[in-house]
Amino acid sequence: MPCKIIIVSGLPGSGKSYFAEKLAAALDFIYINSDQVRHQLQAISRYTFEDKLLVYKEMLQKTKHAIEENRNVIVDATFYHHTMREMFVRLAYANRASIWVIEVIADENIIRERLQKPRMYSEADYSVYEKIRDDFEEITMPHITLQSTNNNLEAMIETAKNYISSERN
Repeated sequence: MPCKIIIVSGLPGSGKSYFAEKLAAALDFIYINSDQVRHQLQAISRYTFEDKLLVYKEMLQKTKHAIEENRNVIVDATFYHHTMREMFVRLAYANRASIWVIEVIADENIIRERLQKPRMYSEADYSVYEKIRDDFEEITMPHITLQSTNNNLEAMIETAKNYISSERN
């Protein structure tokens, strides 16, 4: 059975990281998070496109290593630009892995509230959310979109499990 790469995409404050980490635990998948990788690379507060690509390339290497060990992976990042998504699609095809994309969205008032609370690795505040929102390129590849509220995590996980167990890929 081919390995699975699950891309969890979304804006800061959407709940994507909380969801992705819980989904990874529920499925026993390796969890790779862009904020943690940025922290490991000591690239804190460096957000040029080139700096972001370095983080994505490191996540790509971690993903490649995991699938070489026959492990399934959840990769959690904004994936706001098609270039970042395509890197992982190419990796999946080159390694005969299946790739699944989940976009997490939330109402703006929930996002604003979430971004006011401190988070361990993320530096994103509301101004970062607005910038990424304005730059976010629509996901054109097959994917599902999950609406995050403050009390629907279990439903999101069940929907995601059903999606990735389908025979599409």
